[in-house]
Amino acid sequence: MASRKSALFLSSILMLSLFLIVSIAESRILGLTGSLKAETPECDEVFGVGSGDNCFDITQTFNLTTKFFDSINPNLNCDALFVGQWLCVAGSA
Repeated sequence: MASRKSALFLSSILMLSLFLIVSIAESRILGLTGSLKAETPECDEVFGVGSGDNCFDITQTFNLTTKFFDSINPNLNCDALFVGQWLCVAGSA
């Protein structure tokens, strides 16, 4: 009786493993795994930071929303801008 339960348990594990492998393979073939990847922003125009510039003034000068400016300049630290730093001011995110 115990060996029958063990065999049933092992069969269930094998079937679930096979199902998981097939599902992963299908998602790779169909390209579904890339849908979770963040897109890389495209920059069409840049602006060189000058003395006294800050993110707020730059967004106002180029009529950008803060959300869009942040999306085309990922990983930008507005508290640590430096003269000569290139910032994207037009593009797509």
